[in-house]
Amino acid sequence: MKASPLLRAWLGRLAELGVEVRTRSRWAGRRDGGWVFDTPQGERVERPDAVVLALGGASWPRLGSDGGWRERLEAEGVDVAPFRPSNVGFDVAWSEVFAERFAGQPLKPVALTFGETTVRGETMVTRYGLEGGAIYALSAPLRDAVERDGSATLTVDLRPDLTIEALAGRLAKSRGKDSVSNWLRKAAGLSPVGVGLLREIPGELPAGADKLARRIKAVRLTLTGVQGLARAISSAGGVRLDAVDERLMLKALPGVFVAGEMLDWEAPTGGYLLQASMASGVVAAEGVLDWLAEDARTGT
Repeated sequence: MKASPLLRAWLGRLAELGVEVRTRSRWAGRRDGGWVFDTPQGERVERPDAVVLALGGASWPRLGSDGGWRERLEAEGVDVAPFRPSNVGFDVAWSEVFAERFAGQPLKPVALTFGETTVRGETMVTRYGLEGGAIYALSAPLRDAVERDGSATLTVDLRPDLTIEALAGRLAKSRGKDSVSNWLRKAAGLSPVGVGLLREIPGELPAGADKLARRIKAVRLTLTGVQGLARAISSAGGVRLDAVDERLMLKALPGVFVAGEMLDWEAPTGGYLLQASMASGVVAAEGVLDWLAEDARTGT
């Protein structure tokens, strides 16, 4: 499950196809219709028949994907939407005790609800707040709400596999000599981090099995901020979809195609992101072939 064997296989396949891979080169822009590159041997100008740009979005800039291409394309008349973090963590004002004890621990299984959307899965407690797959699935509407209103309320169901009635029935049994934390672990099936999350809500735990069950099924957390692009899994923004045709060719630059996270879309995370990026690469590649065939037919 390592990336290096896949990379070696790709490079081997490309070599068999006669593809030349040039490393340590940086695109420096266009001049007089040519594509200028800074290389260890100095400036190099290429004049290809067609170009596919796959330069990534703007997340994790320290790894090279910094969206630095945006200004160059905008200067050529391409409409580019501002970059925004996507599949990203959110800030929660944890108490110092909770953050110190539970940072790095997962909440699972949980159901997260925002608005009319509920996502089941798991989320990770961090010192700054929450991150992980379930919250990434809600990151676009949560981000929009925080940017618009300054905060957003996320509802966490700590026992999504139980109804309120079933959970209340378990909590109605006598606590005996157990501490509250131990009783919640045994009766409600809560993990220590789940119990800690309940205690983060202002005020005492509700008295009565029904009210406590409702609290466990609907812990309301206030998200106060969004982590930036440097920590986002991916980015929204980029080349607007109405700036390309159905072949993903830039309308402002005939013969130039774009693929992957350069495009303005709310990419899902994980394998979905990889699949969609590669699929857009296939569309762009087929667009190049169509474009070249069209040129050959028209003689342009």
